[in-house]
Amino acid sequence: MTADDLRRNSDNFCYRHPDRQSFVLCQRCLRTICPECQTPAAVGVICPECLRDQQKAASPAQRKAERRWSRPRALTVSGSRPIVTYVIIALTAFVYLLTLIPGIGTSIQDTLLFFAPTIYPELTGRFEPWRLLTTALVHGGFFHLALNMLALFMIGSSLEPLLGKARFLTLYLLSALGGSVAVALLSFLTPVVGASGAIFGLFGALLVIGRHIGANIAGIAIVLGINLVIGFVPNFNVSWQAHIGGLVVGLLVGFIFTRTRSSRQRGLQIALLVAVGVGLIALLLVPVLVPQLVLR
Repeated sequence: MTADDLRRNSDNFCYRHPDRQSFVLCQRCLRTICPECQTPAAVGVICPECLRDQQKAASPAQRKAERRWSRPRALTVSGSRPIVTYVIIALTAFVYLLTLIPGIGTSIQDTLLFFAPTIYPELTGRFEPWRLLTTALVHGGFFHLALNMLALFMIGSSLEPLLGKARFLTLYLLSALGGSVAVALLSFLTPVVGASGAIFGLFGALLVIGRHIGANIAGIAIVLGINLVIGFVPNFNVSWQAHIGGLVVGLLVGFIFTRTRSSRQRGLQIALLVAVGVGLIALLLVPVLVPQLVLR
């Protein structure tokens, strides 16, 4: 067959654009289609008419899945390393090593742990708000530190590349703040140390985001449930209040992230995150306004 034979054969031209030569066939109707008319399918490509027929025949579940996966994935930051996770782990480990130094270790821990009365100058004459966040840097022992940092590494390695550094750090800090606020409301006179509130916030966000993108979250839910139950076991010396506070904030922040994913919603996302932080700070007024509820 010569080149002239190929040019004269109408089957070698797109059926929608007769002036465009092509040798690609629609996998459903087997008509010739040019690159402009080709839509990738599970195997090969299909023409616009077959695409419309396929969409009409799709079930509601299939159409819902197509809409979900065709949305812009503003959350995805592929290929990035969890730098913030590494920095938090390194900083927390450094603070732990400082607490082991004789003479100053106890002083550092006492300055950074969270004790609710120290943020109410009208009660103690002291105002040390940094404790709301620095409590996540101090731990009661090596195993306490190791378990929290292992959980942070495992969750952060998956969640930080998905969210990006700024969103991940915001989630961590708001979750730590949520844990401290819950302790102030539910266990006012109990000193607390550890990053458990922040870790539970990461768990909560991962649960919401994983559910939203269609991932299998059964394993996450089981691990989260076990850790929550442990918090209520007597003699474990675990602050279930911080766990609950961090988890609730993490669920809320995760929901905000999933509903404000596109770049045009960036301002709304920031505003909602600021509102969460302001709301948590506002809750700290409860011990002042209704002291009989917490001073017990």
